[in-house]
Amino acid sequence: MDDTTGGWKRESDFSRRKRLIIIVAVVVAVFGALVVVASITQRSGEPAAGPASSTAPSSAAAGPRPDELQMVRRDPKDPMAMGDIDAPVVLVLWTDLRCPFCAVFNREVLPQIEREYIQTGKIRLEVTDVAFFGEQSEKAGAAAAAAGRQGKYFAFIKAVYGEAPEKGHPDLPRERLVYFAKKAGVPDMARFEKDLDDEKLVVDVQAATAEAQQLTVSSVPFFVAGRSALAGAQPIETFRKYLDDAVRTAAKQPR
Repeated sequence: MDDTTGGWKRESDFSRRKRLIIIVAVVVAVFGALVVVASITQRSGEPAAGPASSTAPSSAAAGPRPDELQMVRRDPKDPMAMGDIDAPVVLVLWTDLRCPFCAVFNREVLPQIEREYIQTGKIRLEVTDVAFFGEQSEKAGAAAAAAGRQGKYFAFIKAVYGEAPEKGHPDLPRERLVYFAKKAGVPDMARFEKDLDDEKLVVDVQAATAEAQQLTVSSVPFFVAGRSALAGAQPIETFRKYLDDAVRTAAKQPR
């Protein structure tokens, strides 16, 4: 009896510690998200809330709408975007092709977001590749951009994330990047390899990484929709609430 009670007590203590760890992790993620939004709004020169500026661009092709933060692109020629340019909400995603949690999001959650929100015109997705895990992340981001020059950005990242390990950071040397480009159906592989050597693409990833860090984005995947942020590979139920709230808020904003 005492042994059974003692065993139950140890299990109960463990469960309480586990719940505490989860609660702390959620609080840290939420706090981090709030810090990022505050940082972005300050750098945008806009208040965190209040009436939209009447002098902001009104054309969807001209960049963010009056109620949107300045890192929203709304560029009709953007190869790293998916969805209607006139969608009421742009979901901005920071990702690293060597990030295991980014792989989980892309494999398990993004297809559902695409069906429920992007294809229905509610959400537009805009991706920014960053390099939080070293030089190979920089080259992988450059390779994704090179594939994007041939209209295969999302096919390329799907191929990479589709073969990512469950844990740890995948090894992505040049030959693997070429392999994934072929798997993604990049039509002109000679052009792809030439673009892969374009130093500008690496510099672009480095600049995006520096800007993300200035915005206090310290982990990936990281998301901003409207003026609300979300961190981590959350389950689809969390994204549904997050995106539904963003769409409702956008509907109340003047255009």
